[in-house]
Parts: sequence; structure tokens; C-alpha cells
Amino acid sequence: MNIKELEATIEAVLFTIGEAVEVERLAVALEHDEDTIRRLVRNMMVRYEDEDRGIHIIELDGAFQMCTKPDMYEALIKVAHVPKKHTLTDVALETLSIIAYKQPITRLEIEKIRGVNCDHIVNKLVEYNLICEAGRLDAPGRPILFATTEEFLRYFGIGSLEDLPILNQETIDTFKEEAEKEVMARLMEEEQEEPSDEIE
Repeated sequence: MNIKELEATIEAVLFTIGEAVEVERLAVALEHDEDTIRRLVRNMMVRYEDEDRGIHIIELDGAFQMCTKPDMYEALIKVAHVPKKHTLTDVALETLSIIAYKQPITRLEIEKIRGVNCDHIVNKLVEYNLICEAGRLDAPGRPILFATTEEFLRYFGIGSLEDLPILNQETIDTFKEEAEKEVMARLMEEEQEEPSDEIE
């Protein structure tokens, strides 16, 4: 196949699959080496941007995916009624940050860092497909290990985990302060919910 045919095939594959496709899979399908395929896709990415198309190709940790451009979202929602992204609370963002930087990590390790129970938040992040089970720790009870997903990269618009900003001590201290506030708020709620012993 010539370059035009190769690009047309890549376009068809990315459009049809709808998810990120690894370079090696594209290379096998097109019977070409990975460097050639990577170069072709990146050239397509530049051309898509230059031509102001409604779609673009993004690179996600060694894979490529065809997506609708973000500024087309409003037009799409009017036609397809696509729901907006999940809104993450501060607590969810803090928990997700810990997982992103410490992965793979167990639920207990997350709770040690935050200082509070994280069952509900971890379950929500799994439900949102931002984290997933990444095996089990070789320790008593074989606790589940959690790691971020490809959707996490897509959600925050980063190509790979290497693009995460460096986490400084000030940010870590903020996490701890927020966790302490959360604990205090829960204790106060529990105290208010306790039945009174006074006899009317």
C-alpha cells in the first residue's frame, strides 16, 4: 500500500474501533514497522489540526484514538443528548491523585495516607472507570491493587503518567488537612445523630 492507502486504513481502524489502538496492533494489521506507523499517525494528527476538522487523533501512552474535538461537544449534546462527564468532588480528586502517584496501591494504603475510610470513593472511581483493579498484593489476604485507567488519561487530557505534574510536600499536607476536616465533620454528624438520654 502507498502512504495514502496506509493513512486511509489507519483512519478506518481508529474510527471503527472507537477506543485507543496500540501502535503494535496497527503495525501488525498494516504489515509495517511500528516507527513507520507512528510517524504516519502523527502526520495525520498534524493535518487534522491544520484542516480544522471536527475530529482529531490523540496519543495515549503508546496508543492512538480518534475523538471528537472538545469544542464540538455542545453541538453533539443537542443531537445525541450525551451526558456530561462525572463531576469529581475534592475528596474524589484527592483519592484519585494518591492512586495516580502511588499506583499500584491497595485500599488500606490509600486510607493510611488520607486517614479516613475510602471504600465509597474508591468504588465511585471504579464506577467512573477512572481506576481499575490491577492485580493483588502478595501479602496476607491478597488485597486488591488499584491503578488508573486509560479513561483517566483521557479525562485529564494527558498522554501518559509521565506527564503528571510533580507532587510537592505542600500538596501532600493539603491532602492530610482535608482528610482531617473530613474526619471531624463525620464525628460531628455522628454526635448529632446520637439519641438523647434525657427524659422528657
